[in-house]
Amino acid sequence: MNATTRLGLLGLAMALSACSVLENDKIDYKSATKGATLEVPPDLRQLSTDSRYVVPGGSVSAAAFEAGQAQRPVGKANAAPQTIGDVRIERDGNQRWLVVNRPADQLWEPVRDFWLENGFVYTTEQANLGLLETDWAENRAKLPQDIIRSTIGKIFDSVYSTGERDKFRTRLERGANGTTEIFVSHRGMIEVYSNTQKDTTVWQPRPADPELETEFLRRIMVKLGVSEEQSRAVAAAPAQVVPVARIANVGGAPAVQIDEPFDRAWRRVGLSLDRTGFTVEDRDRSQGVYFVRYVAPTDKKEPGFFGKLFNRSPDAVPPLKYRIVVRSEGNKSTVSVLNAAGAPESSDNAQRIVRVLADDLK
Repeated sequence: MNATTRLGLLGLAMALSACSVLENDKIDYKSATKGATLEVPPDLRQLSTDSRYVVPGGSVSAAAFEAGQAQRPVGKANAAPQTIGDVRIERDGNQRWLVVNRPADQLWEPVRDFWLENGFVYTTEQANLGLLETDWAENRAKLPQDIIRSTIGKIFDSVYSTGERDKFRTRLERGANGTTEIFVSHRGMIEVYSNTQKDTTVWQPRPADPELETEFLRRIMVKLGVSEEQSRAVAAAPAQVVPVARIANVGGAPAVQIDEPFDRAWRRVGLSLDRTGFTVEDRDRSQGVYFVRYVAPTDKKEPGFFGKLFNRSPDAVPPLKYRIVVRSEGNKSTVSVLNAAGAPESSDNAQRIVRVLADDLK
C-alpha cells in the first residue's frame, strides 16, 4: 500500500467519523519493532515510503536538528523543587528532572522496567553510564478512536498511523550525598510528503516536547512509590523562563555563554545533548566535560535527512570525537568545544555544534 493510499484511507476514516476525538491526554506507545534495531548513522538520506513498520532514522546530527528545532522561552531562571518521600522533582525553565535519595544501582532496574512496561524496547542500555535509550515508537492514543477503526482497524491496522514517532533517552547521574538525578529527554520525528504529487513521504525532525518529558518523569515518580495524586500535583506547576544563551567568541573559538552557575548549566547542557541526538560516550562532572561523537553533514545533494536504513555508503563520513566543556565563574558559565586531544576547536563543525546547543538552550 503506497503512501497516497494509506494516508488517503486514514483521512477518509477521520472524515466519516465526525464524533471521533483524538485522545491527546493519553499515552499508549507501541514500539515500531519487537527488538533492538541496527544503529543507523546520522545524516543518512531517504526512508522507505511505507513507514508503518519502519523506524525513522537513528541519531540526528546537528545539521538535521537545526532544520526542525523550535525556539525556547527566554528570561530569568527560577528552580522550584518539591519533595515527596525520597523523591523530588526540580525544574529550571521548561526542563525538569528527578532527584532521588537512593544510589543509582538501586534505581537502574526499576527505571529500566518502567520503559518496557510502557511499550518501548531499547536500542541502548549502558548501566556503567546510567544511560537508557528507547527505539522509535508511536503513541497510538493519538489515533481517532471511532467505530470505523474499531471495526476494520484490526484488519487494516497499517492504514492507521499518527505520522509521528518518539524516542526517549533516560540518564541516571550520581548526585551529592548518595542521591541520583534522573533526566528524561524526548526526540521526535514527523512524516511529511516529499513531493507535490504526495505519493512519497520522508521523516524529518520535530521539536522536543518538554511536556511529554515531564509526563514520563511523573510516571517514573509513581513507579518509585509516589501516588498518582501526589505526582500530578508536583508536576503541574507551569514552566518558567530561563536565561538567554548567547553565542560568543572566546579565545578565537566559538562558545555558548549562559547566566547560570555550574550545576544548572551542566544539567541544561546534558539535556540539550540528549535532545539533539549527540552520542555521549562518557562524562566527567568534576571536570565539566561531556565526551561526544558528531557526524558532520556532507555536501551530497540527496532528498531528506536520512538514508537507507541498513546499507551505509562506503564513503560515508565517519563520526568525530569532541569534548563539550562547561566552565563557570560565579553565576556565569561558558560552554565550549574541544577536539579529542583537548585543544580548543574553531572549525566549521565546532561552530555548528555551538549553534545547535545555543538554539536548544534558548
